[in-house]
Amino acid sequence: MNYALKIVITVLIVIGASEAAKRFPAAGALINAMPLMSLIVMSMLYYDTGDAGKVAAYARAVPPLVIPSIAFFYLFAFLVDYQLGFVMAMAIALLVMLSGYGIYFFFAARTGL
Repeated sequence: MNYALKIVITVLIVIGASEAAKRFPAAGALINAMPLMSLIVMSMLYYDTGDAGKVAAYARAVPPLVIPSIAFFYLFAFLVDYQLGFVMAMAIALLVMLSGYGIYFFFAARTGL
């Protein structure tokens, strides 16, 4: 698939979610929470490769990686609520999320997941 088209689709989704969140935070969150990006990636992956097995492998890889992302959102909101500041809250929550991904990949490599 043409890279320019992929970029346009991605940018439109990000801008749409951002603009929706300005007016209605829950609407922006809904756009981000939907597996919209995964559906698009799966479609593009299949279109580019024609390999349903690769798409299935991608689909199996996504769910365990959602857990560190969920931790990021809750921790970020908690830290902001306790007046830690946006940048510091973002940095700490990001570090925790990346650590979660690291732990997952450490064990995944050892167990063949």
